[in-house]
Amino acid sequence: GTVRAVGADVQDVKVGDRVAYAAGPIGAYATDRVISADRLVKLPDGIDDQTAAAMMLQGLTAHYLLRRTYPVKAGDTVLVHAAAGGVGLILCQWAKHLGATVIGVVSTEAKAELARAHGAAHVILGHDRLAAEVKRITGGAMVPVVYDSVGKDTFGASLDCLAPLGLMVTYGNSSGPVPPVDLGVLSAKGSLFLTRPTLATYTASRHDLVAGAEDLFAAVQSGAVKIRVNQTFALKDAAAAHTALEARQTTGSTVLIP
Repeated sequence: GTVRAVGADVQDVKVGDRVAYAAGPIGAYATDRVISADRLVKLPDGIDDQTAAAMMLQGLTAHYLLRRTYPVKAGDTVLVHAAAGGVGLILCQWAKHLGATVIGVVSTEAKAELARAHGAAHVILGHDRLAAEVKRITGGAMVPVVYDSVGKDTFGASLDCLAPLGLMVTYGNSSGPVPPVDLGVLSAKGSLFLTRPTLATYTASRHDLVAGAEDLFAAVQSGAVKIRVNQTFALKDAAAAHTALEARQTTGSTVLIP
C-alpha cells in the first residue's frame, strides 16, 4: 500500500512511500489500516503492488527457511512439500538458484508440471511411497533437510526421508497439527533435528525484517525468483478465495483486489 499519514515520531517511512509488510497483526483485508512503522519495508520501484502483495509473507518465509533455518548450499538435495503452492514455488526457484537439487512433492500431475517449470528437478506425486522415491532419487543418500508445510499427514514420511543428522522443518499444518512426538524416534532414525519455526520469530527484530526483505527483493528483481499470481479475487469475495484455497484449487499466490 501507500503511506497516507505518519505519527510524529516516525522516521523510517513518509507519506507517499510505497510499503509492504508480512505477518501480524491481522487486519490485511481492508482498504485502509493503521500499522506500526517498524513493521513496514519500502518497496523498490521495480516491484509492482500486486507482486509485492503476493510475495511478502510467502517470500520472507522462503527466505528464512533457505537462508537461516537450514542454510542451503550448492550440492544439497532438498525436499519441498506443496511444491506448487505459493511458498513452494518460491522455495523451488530459490533453492535451485543457490545450487541445490530440489525434490518437490505435489498432489496432481498438473501441479507437478508447475513445480518442474519452477526449479524442481524431481517431482513425487503424493506421499504414500515418499521415502522409497527419495531413496531412489538420491541413490540411498536421502536428504539433509525436509521443508514440510503439510503437517500431520506427512510428518512420519518426511522423517523417513532424512539422512542421519538431517533437519526436519515443519513450518505449516495444512492437514492439521503434528501430534505430540516421541523424541526417541529422532534418535532411532539417525539423530535427527526437528524445528517448528515461524516468520514472526525470524522477523521480530527490525534488522532481520529489513535484511530478509532486501534479500527477497534482490532475488525477485534479478529474475532468480518469479512470483506467480495465479488467482485474483475482489476483496468482497475473500470468502470464495478461502474456499478455493481449502479445496486445493489454487497454485502460486492468490491476491485480493480492493
